[in-house]
Amino acid sequence: MNGSDGVEAMIDPFLCALFTDILGPREGDTVLKGRVLIIEDDRDIADLIGVYLKRDGIETTWREDGESGLAALAELEIDLVVLDINLPGMDGYEVLQDLRKNHDLPVIIVSARQEDEDAIMGFGMGADDYVQKPFSPKVLTARIRSHLSRFRKSAEIRESAIPNEKLSQDGLLQSDGLIGGERVYQFGPFVLDGRAYSLLRENKRISLSPREIELLLFLAENRGRPQSQEDLFQQVWGRRFGDISTVSVHVQRIRKKIEEDPSNPQWLKTFYGRGYYLAAEEGE
Repeated sequence: MNGSDGVEAMIDPFLCALFTDILGPREGDTVLKGRVLIIEDDRDIADLIGVYLKRDGIETTWREDGESGLAALAELEIDLVVLDINLPGMDGYEVLQDLRKNHDLPVIIVSARQEDEDAIMGFGMGADDYVQKPFSPKVLTARIRSHLSRFRKSAEIRESAIPNEKLSQDGLLQSDGLIGGERVYQFGPFVLDGRAYSLLRENKRISLSPREIELLLFLAENRGRPQSQEDLFQQVWGRRFGDISTVSVHVQRIRKKIEEDPSNPQWLKTFYGRGYYLAAEEGE
């Protein structure tokens, strides 16, 4: 924790809220409305996060354990979840596993655990981001805004998209083709639609997160050309520095959803020493 972070962590939430009400949103900031569910057993941390999000026009709901957090998800319209791992009763991993059965919204894990394995496990269970405690509230807020913006944009794209069944019936699908200026790719039995943010197999949608779709789209655009983890992290995640192991975790998650045998992939393949690539035909 640096000096400024330490000061922020010790500020009384009431005083933060007072200054927030006086100052309001910062000049040049886009007000991004939404509701964030904070599942965290430390009320002070939850309040501090809430103060910073309120400044950005984002409402928060706090629950102190996993059971009440899942109940809130069922009752309220939630746009993103901030999830602690060390919770009383159900731990954060159990909550995440249960959450992913019914919800496809962004989840950011906030945890005091420092081991890489904890982050990898979180990504493997469907987390979109992992932030270690102690953290900068400003950085966490920026990440929340980024995930909310990306998820909302992908939802708008899906809602405005031309139905995939119509495109298929009209015979407009072409391998590596463009439909109305949008990207549509076909590989084997799959149709990847960049406009609808969807992946179909025999006209049945496969449930993928926005990040998983973006990863597949980038590989489809560069079909047959292996992409290193570093390149994918920079191009798909938009970052040059960070934990690039999230790339391999996302690849494994996609393989579990599209491959008959994820340990011997036929579509999302590895070129050892060079990176991952997408095959156009089985066995390519």
